[in-house]
Amino acid sequence: MKIIDTTTFFEEHLMMNLRFNILNSFVDHFIVCEARFTHSGKKKEINFKKSDYPEFEDKITHLIINNEPTDIIKKEKLSSYDLRFNSIARIRAQRNYLMKSLDDYSPEDYLIYSDNDEIPNLEFFDFNKNNNKIILFKQKLFYYKFNLLLPNVDWYGSKACKIKHLKSIDLLRAIKNKRYNIFRLDTLFSNLKHQSINIISNGGWHFSNLKNIEELERKYLNDENHAEYEKLGHTINKIRLNIKNRTIDYDHSAKKDSPKRFDKTKLQIIDLSLLPKIIKDNKEAYKEWLDI
Repeated sequence: MKIIDTTTFFEEHLMMNLRFNILNSFVDHFIVCEARFTHSGKKKEINFKKSDYPEFEDKITHLIINNEPTDIIKKEKLSSYDLRFNSIARIRAQRNYLMKSLDDYSPEDYLIYSDNDEIPNLEFFDFNKNNNKIILFKQKLFYYKFNLLLPNVDWYGSKACKIKHLKSIDLLRAIKNKRYNIFRLDTLFSNLKHQSINIISNGGWHFSNLKNIEELERKYLNDENHAEYEKLGHTINKIRLNIKNRTIDYDHSAKKDSPKRFDKTKLQIIDLSLLPKIIKDNKEAYKEWLDI
């Protein structure tokens, strides 16, 4: 049985280096998919090079997706809904493209999917002892710095299953973060609701927005929420002020259509003991990304 870690890439070199170092001893292979266009549809250069990670190069497969998905909306004037629909279509296509590299693996091998800033904690988890179809990693959510926690939010970014149970990576990503009981017959016909789920409580870390100011601006203007950020008056100074005040312009507890969705939320400095060993052991090397 092999363990395959899969993710997508934009320009997150810090995260990828951290990911490879944390997961290397637990994972047999890494698959990274990069597109020649951003989630907002702008053309981009290929930024990932295996040679940038020589210690892990032999374990990495780098996939490049050249063409936009066929289901995006094309018309002269796109609404906010159209822009978000197209962004989600591009994200879905990039994730599912990862499946093109699975032919050489066994149906019994495990695939993990995460966005590259969502790193599962595999130190205390044994895939050989797993008896469930789906594995969900409950993670802590951080912003801007490794030790700036968004409290009271559980993040289920990394998800895994055997290849034989994988319908698509986008569907794996969308599985509900809940174990349904045996009397819920609707689970028999659902791709998103499952009875056979293993939730890993100490499941890792989501290090969101660990980028410099310019990189954050590029991200906000090109990710799936780019239309909303532009509408809200996104500026470099606003990003800088949020980092200084340890705040984010997003309320994870608000519903998607709520006007409170983009209310400010305060971050909390946490003890370094909650972080991966490589960060704790290399505080000087990572000092730019620690709030101390």
